[in-house]
Amino acid sequence: MNYRRHAVTILLSFGLLVSVAQARSDNTLEHRYIRVELGAASTQATSGRLLLFAVDAKAAQAAAKAESKGKSSVVESVDANPFSGTVTSVAAAEVDHWAPGQAIDIDTNRMAYPAPWSQLPAGDYLVQAVLDVNHDYNYTGRGAGDLLSDVVKLHLPATAVPKLVLAKALPAEGDPWAVPESASPDLRERVAAARPHAHLVDFISPSLSAFWGRPIHMRGWVLTPPGYDAHAAVRYPTVYYTQGFGGNNERVIGPVATVYAAMARQQMPPMIWVFLDESSSTGTHEFADSVNNGPWGQALTTELIPHLEAHYRMDADANGRFLNGHSSGGWATLWLQTRYPKLFGGTWSTSPDPSDFHDFTGVDLYAPHANVYRRPDGSAYPLVRNHDKVLGTFEQFAKLERVLGSYGGQLASFEWVFSPRGEDGRPVPMFDRDTGAVDPAVVAYWRDHYDIAYRLQQHWPQLKPDLDGKIHLYVGTADTFYLDGSAHKLKAVLDGLGAKTEFRFVPDRTHGNLYWIGEDHHGLLKQISWAMYAVARPDSKLKPVTAP
Repeated sequence: MNYRRHAVTILLSFGLLVSVAQARSDNTLEHRYIRVELGAASTQATSGRLLLFAVDAKAAQAAAKAESKGKSSVVESVDANPFSGTVTSVAAAEVDHWAPGQAIDIDTNRMAYPAPWSQLPAGDYLVQAVLDVNHDYNYTGRGAGDLLSDVVKLHLPATAVPKLVLAKALPAEGDPWAVPESASPDLRERVAAARPHAHLVDFISPSLSAFWGRPIHMRGWVLTPPGYDAHAAVRYPTVYYTQGFGGNNERVIGPVATVYAAMARQQMPPMIWVFLDESSSTGTHEFADSVNNGPWGQALTTELIPHLEAHYRMDADANGRFLNGHSSGGWATLWLQTRYPKLFGGTWSTSPDPSDFHDFTGVDLYAPHANVYRRPDGSAYPLVRNHDKVLGTFEQFAKLERVLGSYGGQLASFEWVFSPRGEDGRPVPMFDRDTGAVDPAVVAYWRDHYDIAYRLQQHWPQLKPDLDGKIHLYVGTADTFYLDGSAHKLKAVLDGLGAKTEFRFVPDRTHGNLYWIGEDHHGLLKQISWAMYAVARPDSKLKPVTAP
């Protein structure tokens, strides 16, 4: 992602101020500068997005003591949490070719969330500086190579410019199959059993490489079932599993181990599972062809899937290809099934991102003078809830995401997939980050290209023979991101078309516990797998073994 770094002179035109530390007048201190030095964390010049995090010291120490059950009040890191609203204050600036030993003064009023730091109440704060060297903070948070300062207690406003030193670098990520020492024996057993049957996918896509002008890798894991023999005649149905926002090849090991263990215990039928990595530097590409991200749908359906079917004992026909995904992965599977209905035999999409833009997490993007921040009565649109409690608003999420960086965030990720490409080579924003005002021209482009409900309405006569009966959508009535609203609208459209579908609105389930059935946190996944197998093997006598 180095090519996304911007020079300081360009950043100045966008209101970000980065300057070499120098003596300042008392009047300048009103801007709440904090000095950050590139210390022992790096021995060479580096670039990235410099982030400052501040939280009320007393509250943070009390939370640390409560979390440790009274053992310690030490706060080891200060970070932003979009689910905690405005608890953490964040300031940011881009830096370029920052030399070791050099100090930079960050104006914490220039690019800040939730407000300029000059508006912070006077008091003690715990502050930490982080240099996001790969510009991926919005997607993965802190990662390998990021440079950190210690957590320092500061009294703000300060009478002089406070100083932080980037003294350590986060180590390279280890083996994703390594199990923490604190893991249960059952988890250790499941991971060890699955590992020999999980095969790394690292495929260079010709079409994506041509789009970007450099090699683009498609990654994932192919999980073969117990008893799989590459030289035997037997073939297996295949499930293409797409991950949600924040997922990648390293973070999917848990689901891989869970599926293998369930197949080994005959709680799930024997199938090949392909765990696809849909993460990218811009967020999730969701396997949709895009003028910004490139032809990911084409690459999957015409390049990667044929490649896998040539190397594994897969059914290689529509009745043996299935889709399953959650959240952004749920949208991806819904999109793939409706966009390529002849290729796949059914999608089981759970809690998918909005599929009808009349309800984009509660906002009707097509309404006159639509605004994603405010309802017509001026009240804020919520974006995250815990049942009846609002945890964060659309505006809070958008403005925090903007400060953390222009790449990889959930809201910007939608634009990288759905929006037309602007003259600057970036996707055209769907809404104004300052005011929340929606751009109707951009929304019209979204509708024509990616509104699944709209596309089904426009093309149902052509799609029906290959799509009818293949859409299965499950979502909780208390979905954390209000995604049940859009699902209801999609259902209404399909019902109006007379389509055969399965929609299940699970009472009181959220985004995180939708798959729970009783004490089994993977119960719904097991049900889904057997429904798929019944399509692929309608005459099979196999039955699930009840979990102990």
